[in-house]
Amino acid sequence: MQKRITVASFKTYISESYTELVHKVSWPTWKELQSSSILVLVSALLISLIIFLMDFIFGVHNMGNTSFWKGILGFIYKFMGH
Repeated sequence: MQKRITVASFKTYISESYTELVHKVSWPTWKELQSSSILVLVSALLISLIIFLMDFIFGVHNMGNTSFWKGILGFIYKFMGH
């Protein structure tokens, strides 16, 4: 049996959602938001640097003594025979 959504129940849902967002949710301050954003940015940069270094190391190792580094994609293409 499929539940019917009435206009009244939809209005109740919107009203309760608004009340919860305005009165019950604790929003971060501007300083907390900035700190969190900086932390996320620094973490993303560190993780991308680690992934790049891993790609570089495995790319050089798998391609042998060639002067052109192809990285993981180069390894995949070589593995697939392209």
